[in-house]
Amino acid sequence: MTDRERRLIQTSIIRFSHQTSKQDGRTTPVAVTPPVLDNDRYKEASPWIDRLLPKHLIPYARLARLDRPIGTWLLYLPCTWSISMASYHAQLPISQSLQMLGLFGIGALVMRGAGCTINDMWDSRIDKLVERTQLRPLASGEITQFEALSFLGIQLSAGLAVLTQLNWYSIFLGASSLGLVTVYPYMKRVTFWPQLFLGLAFNWGALLGWPAMLGSSNWAVTLPLYASGVCWTLVFDTIYAHQDKLFDSKIGMKSTALLFGQKTRLYLSCFSGSMLSFLAFAGYMNNQGLPFYLISVVGAGSHLTWQLQTTNFDDIADCGKKFRSNKWVGLLILGGIAADGIWQSVAN
Repeated sequence: MTDRERRLIQTSIIRFSHQTSKQDGRTTPVAVTPPVLDNDRYKEASPWIDRLLPKHLIPYARLARLDRPIGTWLLYLPCTWSISMASYHAQLPISQSLQMLGLFGIGALVMRGAGCTINDMWDSRIDKLVERTQLRPLASGEITQFEALSFLGIQLSAGLAVLTQLNWYSIFLGASSLGLVTVYPYMKRVTFWPQLFLGLAFNWGALLGWPAMLGSSNWAVTLPLYASGVCWTLVFDTIYAHQDKLFDSKIGMKSTALLFGQKTRLYLSCFSGSMLSFLAFAGYMNNQGLPFYLISVVGAGSHLTWQLQTTNFDDIADCGKKFRSNKWVGLLILGGIAADGIWQSVAN
């Protein structure tokens, strides 16, 4: 445990939330003490930033979640599906696909970091009350709101620089997602479906990759692909939300984990089935071949089945593990599209 963690734990700051008294209906302050951080239950990050970055840059790297790459993967992978399916459709050279995959990879890294900065600026007071998020730079006071806002300006400028490498159609389509990115952190305060809004924002790359390659959209392919990604997000982010459900219920935050409760496995099974159905339909509309259905649809479906059968929704560590394993779901889908392209090249 680092000195920074010890200082935070030893401080024992008392926070206050408001709950309604059952006796007289009045609102009375109830003390909420930040719990002692059990860091072992949230093992996810790699320590490379502590070894390689100057000390004054480490809080900004943590604010952008550079030490937690799974979010970048989950944002990036729907982009790769769309890019690869467009390449398959138009039989584009692999060099063009690789160039676009690299550009979107940079964009995903930058914009995922910007999304995290926006999220933490919204949630800095709430994060102090939740065990898993107490040590985030804004919640712990390592970075001020002004410093975070300044850093966000740099991140958005970098994202804009990446976006302007695309055609005008894609620039306008990409910029139209900023509203969703901005309002998503607020949704947990007003609806039990913040995971849906995350899905709408997080999978925009499924709409963007195709026109980035071809100059315009084929909505018959990209819309079901986008819907598949949204359903996938509802699965993995509900699993993720189960890590915080005890704290969220105490401080009045909402999530699908709280909404679904003991029926989570049933709901996520339905969303998984919808994801695979939309994915198969997108493949059908793109004239995908057998490798796509065997690897992308059946392979991803098998992984989701394993997740839903084995996840212990009351075990924080297991929820974190299963959440992170969704990288392999996305890679299986990408692998199936790529294998299909190779299959068609050999067949022709």
